[in-house]
Amino acid sequence: MWNKALAAVLTVGVFGTAGSIWSFANEASGTAVTKYMRTAKVSLQDGLKAAESEGQPISGKFEVNEGQLQLRVLTARDGKFSEVLVDENTGKVAKSEAITESKDLANVQKQMEAYSKSKSSLKTAVSKAELANPGYQAVSVTPTLNHGLPIAVVSLVQGTQVRSVAEPLT
Repeated sequence: MWNKALAAVLTVGVFGTAGSIWSFANEASGTAVTKYMRTAKVSLQDGLKAAESEGQPISGKFEVNEGQLQLRVLTARDGKFSEVLVDENTGKVAKSEAITESKDLANVQKQMEAYSKSKSSLKTAVSKAELANPGYQAVSVTPTLNHGLPIAVVSLVQGTQVRSVAEPLT
């Protein structure tokens, strides 16, 4: 009974929060990502793992920038935040920059607040989402709070189909 109630609450919460986090499914960039994902040689999980060398991954996503697919992971270390670009072909860190702009900093601090309450990793959340959605590949993961509980909003693609699911981080 509890699992069904939690699933219903999380489902409703995802629809309320997913649009404000990455707006993946509603933007032209989401469509572009589905087009370019076929060329990616690394997974979102690979990117999260690679970014660990720069700090604790607190969110990650594939995006298209100037016609190129890139994998961006936000990390935290010693109270500072970085944007890490992971090469989508090699899985190695290509670039890391400190996050200093107030709008970006506010966004990453909000994600960190949610992630700091979690008991499981983003990699675990991505694995669970992909297992529950056979044939789909995770393209973004973002922690958020839903009624005070930490969840990961995971966006998945299969061909041109996009869906977002909530995975508990407790």
